Amino acid sequence: MIRYGIAGLLLALGLAGNAAAGGPDCSRPYTLALHDHGLLYSVDTDTGIDKDFADELIRRSGCKVNVSLMSRARIWKLIESGALDFSLSGIANDERNRYASFAWYFSDKYYLLVRKDSGIRKMSDFEHNDQFALGVIRSFRYSDSANQLVDKLAAENRVSQAGGLEPLYKALIAGSIQGMIIEPFDYPAIDEKRISDVTNIVELNDPAIPHGLIMSKKALSPEEQQKWRDLVNAMRADGTVRRIFRKYFKPDLADSMVDVQLPP
Repeated sequence: MIRYGIAGLLLALGLAGNAAAGGPDCSRPYTLALHDHGLLYSVDTDTGIDKDFADELIRRSGCKVNVSLMSRARIWKLIESGALDFSLSGIANDERNRYASFAWYFSDKYYLLVRKDSGIRKMSDFEHNDQFALGVIRSFRYSDSANQLVDKLAAENRVSQAGGLEPLYKALIAGSIQGMIIEPFDYPAIDEKRISDVTNIVELNDPAIPHGLIMSKKALSPEEQQKWRDLVNAMRADGTVRRIFRKYFKPDLADSMVDVQLPP
C-alpha cells in the first residue's frame, strides 16, 4: 500500500530496461505522486482511477517509476521545482503553464455543495449573503465561476483551507463552513446520510474542465513530454481510459467525462 514519502510502485515490466523504440527514455527512474481524493485515489483502500491510470501508463512506458502519496499543495511545489516528474488529474491555469505541461485524458464539471440552511440555492444568492464561508482544498483551482467565488470570499476572509476532503466534510456538517466545491469523484461521500441530510448541490453552469497527466517542465524535455503524451493519447484511443472510468462510474457518466474533445 502507498504511504506518505515512500516509493509505492515499481512495476516489474519497467525494470528490464529501456522502453520500446520511440517511447520514453527509461535511462533513469521517474517519480509520480498521487493525492488522496475520493474516487481518484483512496489511501484507505489503495484503489482509484488515478492508481489504475498510473499502473497502465507505467506498464506501457516500460520505465521504472516510483509512486508516492502527497498533498496536492506539495505536488505542485515539487512539479514546479523539478523534484517531481509527474502527477495525475491536474488542471491548468496561467501560473501552472509556466512550469508544467499536460496530457489530457478526461474533462468534468464542478459543483457547489452547500448546507441546506445556508439560504444558497443559486449563484446569485451570494449577492445577498455576507455570512457564507467556503471550504477549499489547499492549492486547488476549479472552473471559472468557482475560482471567482473562491477569490471573492478569500478577499473577505471567508475561505477555510484544508489538506483534503474529509476535514471539509466535517466542517460542513458542524456548520463552521457553509459550502465546498465538489466534482464527480466526490459523489460516494456526499451520498452518505451524514452529508446528504444537511446539504444541497448548486449548479455552477461552467463548462467541463480538462484534466490530465501533469509533467514537470524542469524535469522533462519537450521531446520527452511528448512521448508521455503519446502514451496517454494511445490509452484514450484504444478505450483504456474509458474502461478505467467505467470501473468507478455508471457508463453514461464515465463516457461523458472521457469521450470529449480535449486540447492537443
